[in-house]
Amino acid sequence: MPEFIPISKPSITQKEVEYVSDAVQSGWVSSLGKYINLFEREFAKYCGTKYAITTSSGTTALHLALLSLNIKPGDEIIIPDLTFVATANAVAYTGATVVTVDVDKSDYCISPKAIEAAISKKTKAIIPVHLYGHPSHMSAINSIAKKHNLFVIEDAAQGHGAEFNGKKAGGLGDCAIFSFYGNKVMTSGEGGMITTDDIGLYERMKHLRDHAMSNKKRYWHDEIGFNYRMTNLQAALGVAQLERIGELIQQKIDIFNWYQDELKDISCLKMHGQAEWAKSVHWAICVEVDGYNENQRNQLMTSLRDKRIDSRPYFYPVSDMPMYSTSHTPVAHHVSKQGICLPSYSGLSIQDIKRICNELIGLIRC
Repeated sequence: MPEFIPISKPSITQKEVEYVSDAVQSGWVSSLGKYINLFEREFAKYCGTKYAITTSSGTTALHLALLSLNIKPGDEIIIPDLTFVATANAVAYTGATVVTVDVDKSDYCISPKAIEAAISKKTKAIIPVHLYGHPSHMSAINSIAKKHNLFVIEDAAQGHGAEFNGKKAGGLGDCAIFSFYGNKVMTSGEGGMITTDDIGLYERMKHLRDHAMSNKKRYWHDEIGFNYRMTNLQAALGVAQLERIGELIQQKIDIFNWYQDELKDISCLKMHGQAEWAKSVHWAICVEVDGYNENQRNQLMTSLRDKRIDSRPYFYPVSDMPMYSTSHTPVAHHVSKQGICLPSYSGLSIQDIKRICNELIGLIRC
């Protein structure tokens, strides 16, 4: 029986084991310790920002960023309809209204034209998502935000190292959030990060992250805060991964290129590539079978599973979820029914990719 190929798994080396062991042996296993500060400092440097702050997850990072920007009930926040539901949920946690708009046909990231059409007097922020590792068109988005005096929060949960016109994700808006969940480009197990150049925003986020405790009077809290801290153990894993991020991203790019070589002659199969102004980190390898409906897509995934190859569907549109308002997003609705994410983790070999592609080609009906 052939070996099972999962959709994702982390790349853990002796470096990660050594750093986490060091954190354990130091006794600093909670939210204090040398790796917290080191991770924040080095991640900010990597993204080209002045500040970075660790959090317990990407979702709490986004919630914390929104709270620190004073997003509140009655405000409207524009997000792409094609994204993981955490983008919407973090907005909902603040009491603000989620406004979903369509994605661009070329990259499946939020459409600047759709953003412009959705802006109202209540709009306070835009959250572009660097979907599946491909950056959003940030210059167009920032121009719209400047025109309407809106905040821009990059959701870079899937975009560590992605670039727009040569500048890394994390420094392309007022702030950016990252996730370090186990299936991301780099991981700390669970955990997140916020990057920014704004010292006031940074200090506000630090305050709220630690129960809003006064830095002058211990155990004095002047407002309701949150326990959104990362542990030193997680940060140790994150530091080791960050030291390897160039290697991890290059492996992702190699894997994308191998897939592209194997699938280039299949006329009914479309791969999610990259725009000329972008550097995608190909967090997920995404394909669509032209003409397939949702049932056919799902059957294809079941058949791949029978061949011991894992896969995932594209995200469902947020506007289809019962807790959010429906919206007219034809591109998001079309591609979400056709799209499949294939195994894409660092460590896949070219032989693995050939096997996946051979099975896929044998199953699709063009």
